[in-house]
Amino acid sequence: MRAIPSALQAKLDSGVTTLCRCWLLTRNDGVVQGFTDHDEDVLLGEVTCRAGTGLSGSEATAKLGLSVDGSEMSGALNDEALNEADLAAGRYDAAGVEIWLVDWSEPALNLLLAKGALGEVRREGLGFTAEVRGLSHRLAEDSGRLYTATCAADLGDARCTIDLSDPEFRGDGVVAALMATSAFTATGLDDYDDGWFTAGRLVFESGVNAGLAVEVKSHRADDDGVMIELWQAMPEPITPDDTFIVTAGCDKRYATCRDRFANAVNFRGFPHIPGNDFVMRYPVQGEPGNDGGSLQS
Repeated sequence: MRAIPSALQAKLDSGVTTLCRCWLLTRNDGVVQGFTDHDEDVLLGEVTCRAGTGLSGSEATAKLGLSVDGSEMSGALNDEALNEADLAAGRYDAAGVEIWLVDWSEPALNLLLAKGALGEVRREGLGFTAEVRGLSHRLAEDSGRLYTATCAADLGDARCTIDLSDPEFRGDGVVAALMATSAFTATGLDDYDDGWFTAGRLVFESGVNAGLAVEVKSHRADDDGVMIELWQAMPEPITPDDTFIVTAGCDKRYATCRDRFANAVNFRGFPHIPGNDFVMRYPVQGEPGNDGGSLQS
């Protein structure tokens, strides 16, 4: 049962209220932002909830059991702190959300209505609508270790133990020329074999995309130079002379872990587990002179 401060309850009972809603967003880069549907800024704790952003919320739904509660928030991309570039860059992906009921005449009187995370974000022109998922949505996420043929660790994490700061697995490059929106030739990576950075992680160090990371779709190195293709276009155009750091990629197969990284002892998969094709196999006659049989698929 939600405990409502007595002073706030008295205002609710009076029939004449000075209430507004405030949203606190904690982005995945740690930045905390506040917004309100009131016509003036509201100070909630140490966060100033900004007005005039066009932000509003839909009716919230609450369900019994473990079903996911949900609501929506919508607004216009007309605020310096909430813009299309940040949305496209993924800074609001799965951002934490707190929804507060606040007495704007006395902000110390407030009530936490719900907590959750941002889900799907839809953009239309200069506006956006974001899904707000309740905390129970985390119960639908996979957790624990899964039995798979491929490795469950990420290259460079504590379970993998590969040190990606080692120059063998880390390259410093410079964009030389654009080949397409998300493909470019690069300098500074001539010492690395073809495909070494495929499925790796690229982080821009300079330019308008500085600080943003993206997965490498392909890395090709031949007599014509080095070409990098990314899985998705960056929020802002890539330009020549942009600098970046790229780390080695891993397809999470046992052979790659053993041969490329000499790290088979830390392989976190089950390479000999039967695959889906196992159920399609059938016994056949062995070779002439061989009384045994074999399985074929």
